[in-house]
Amino acid sequence: MNQELQETQNDAEALQAAQSGVALYDRTPWGRLELTGGDRLRFIHNQSTNTFNQRQPGEVCETVFVNNTARTLDLATVYITDESVLILVSPNRRETLFQLLDRYIFPADKVELRDRTSETACFSLIGDNSQQLLQNLGLTEDIPPGQHRRVTLNTLPNAPEIRLAAGNGLKLPGYTLLCDADQAASLRAALYEKGATPLGERVWQRLRIQQGRPAPDAELTDDYNPLEAGLWDYISFDKGCYIGQETIARLNTYQGVKQQLWGLHLPEPVEPGTPIELNDKKVGTLTSIIPSEDGYIGLGYIRTKAGGAGLSVKLGATEATVIDPPFLSRGYLCPPNP
Repeated sequence: MNQELQETQNDAEALQAAQSGVALYDRTPWGRLELTGGDRLRFIHNQSTNTFNQRQPGEVCETVFVNNTARTLDLATVYITDESVLILVSPNRRETLFQLLDRYIFPADKVELRDRTSETACFSLIGDNSQQLLQNLGLTEDIPPGQHRRVTLNTLPNAPEIRLAAGNGLKLPGYTLLCDADQAASLRAALYEKGATPLGERVWQRLRIQQGRPAPDAELTDDYNPLEAGLWDYISFDKGCYIGQETIARLNTYQGVKQQLWGLHLPEPVEPGTPIELNDKKVGTLTSIIPSEDGYIGLGYIRTKAGGAGLSVKLGATEATVIDPPFLSRGYLCPPNP
């Protein structure tokens, strides 16, 4: 069996596991930035779109980092602990966000920033059987959505402590596990032994496009803001000032979101960057595309006035149907499709 066929079969197995079993995605290449000090919650509250001042240890939430003009840098997951704030960021935004945060730490701030990526590891379980796998591993504690816990793996040598969180970055059942780097190999092996199927980057991209999770350098760029990117659920509109706040508040108040991110179902491939057309007029741009069982699925920005789910559009000579992926959220309704 040649390597390409083997990889294709492995991808199919991983996708099936994520949908009806349990798959393991190694997120160790993602960045992990840590804030410590007495002002850590106030600091991240002022640097991103979600609210943090009243967060308690054990909470986990998503937040968006934007620049001064509210252009989207990254969607990050934040874990509040007793001593720190741990921020899980996209691999290609690790340096950018470290520099951004470091720039806004002033001498009077009781905040210290540290890049802990090389010292730690991160894994996400995806699929309906994720909880059963953890129970088979000896982790029987029920962790509700929006929460994480420090737990001990007594079934592994030296009984390592890990951080276990509900959620995996997608609107799919699962968990995320964070551990020290020297425990990564044994934890990964134990998860595989208990039945997790390896899930690689190609299948992650398939799932995140299918789900509608926007990614840096594709949907999250200097061309788009987080309201256009469908990240309304991770934005507080009444928390006060933060970087980019004035622009985001104005867009919300005056319903100024002129384009929105949607899913697309296509019968054949086209290149990212291809214009999306309606009635021979450009109404948007394709940002991501990947094969599926019945054609291709993609993501793209479409002008709000053009419509949304159910709309038939063209990308070059290819006709496509607009769909509404589960990950995306919207603040106000699009006009009915023509």
